[in-house]
Amino acid sequence: MPKRIAAFGEVMMRLQVPGYDLLSQGNTLKYSFSGTGVNVVSALARYGHMGKLITRLPENALGDAAEAYLRKLWIDTSLVQRHGKYMGLYFLENGFGSRPSRVTYTNRLESSFNTAPQDAYDYEAIAAEIDALHFCGIALAMNDGVRQHMKGLAKAVKQRGGTVIFDCNYRPSLWGDNGYIKANPHYKEMLELSDIVMMNEQDALYTLGINTTKERREDQLEELLPQVMERYQISVIAGTHRSIHSSNEHSLRGFLLRGGQFTYSDMLTFSVYDRIGAGDAYASGIIHGALEGFAAEKIVRFAAAAAMLAHTVSGDTPMASESEVLRAMTASAGDVER
Repeated sequence: MPKRIAAFGEVMMRLQVPGYDLLSQGNTLKYSFSGTGVNVVSALARYGHMGKLITRLPENALGDAAEAYLRKLWIDTSLVQRHGKYMGLYFLENGFGSRPSRVTYTNRLESSFNTAPQDAYDYEAIAAEIDALHFCGIALAMNDGVRQHMKGLAKAVKQRGGTVIFDCNYRPSLWGDNGYIKANPHYKEMLELSDIVMMNEQDALYTLGINTTKERREDQLEELLPQVMERYQISVIAGTHRSIHSSNEHSLRGFLLRGGQFTYSDMLTFSVYDRIGAGDAYASGIIHGALEGFAAEKIVRFAAAAAMLAHTVSGDTPMASESEVLRAMTASAGDVER
C-alpha cells in the first residue's frame, strides 16, 4: 500500500564539467538540482508512494528553478518553504582511470536551508501529514540549527507512530578535525529515534566507537551491527559493500539485518556511467521493500538492483520504476526493448 514518505534535507545545485575535463580546463557547466532527500523521495514516488520534501529554497529565480525541477522529479513540494537568497552549490569533475571523481562544495552554510530559524518548521503538523520521514547524516553535519530541526521532527514522527529512517552518510570533509568525536553524540541521538538505518561496519567502528578484533569487513559487519540494532532497538539496518575494479566497472553487494538475521544480495558487477546518488537508490529500495512488507531476500535484492540501475543514468536522482527494478533483478542487459 503506498505510503506518505517525506525527507528532510537540503536541495543543492549540481554544476558538472562536461566529459572528463577538470574545472581548470572546462569553460561550460551543466546544472541540475539534487540532494540525498531529493533522490530518495523521488525514487520512492516512482515506486508509487507520495514523496514529499521538507526544505527551504531561496525566494528568487534560483529557487523557482529548483522547485520546478523537484516537481519534474515527481516530488510533492507542499512542504517546501521559500525564504532567503542562497542555495548550496557543488561542482562535479568526472574521474577517469586512476583519477577519481571530485566534488567541491561552496556557499553551503549560507543557504536558505542551513540558516532556517528555530521556528521554521511546525513539527507536529508535518508529522501528522506523513507515515515515514527520512534523514541523512550529511544534514546532521551542517550546524546546530539543522540538528535541532532533525531531532524535533524525528521525535514528532516517532510520537505519532510513524517510521523514522536515518542514513548515516558520514562525510569527513563536513565534520572537519576530530570529526568522529564531534559526530558521535548526534549520531547516537538520531539512532535512538530511528526504525530503519543505513550504515555499515565503518559507521559502527568509527562514528559510534564500537570495537572489534575481527579484520574482514564481513566479519566486522556481522559482529558490530547486531550490537547497534539491540542497543538502539532498530528494526532494519542495511547497507552495501563496494569493490572498484576500474573507473568504469564496479561490484556491489547489499546486506540487510532484520530480526537478528543477515541477508545478502548477489554480488552485482556493472559498468558505471554516473556514480553519484547510487547509495540513495539503494536506500530507497530498502525503504520501499521494508514498508511494503517484502521478504528479506526480496528487499535486499531489489535495493541492490536499484543501485545498479542508478549507476547507468546521468545525474544524482534514480530514474527507475518498480517494474524496471524488478526486471533488472532477473534479466541481463540485452537488445533494445521494443
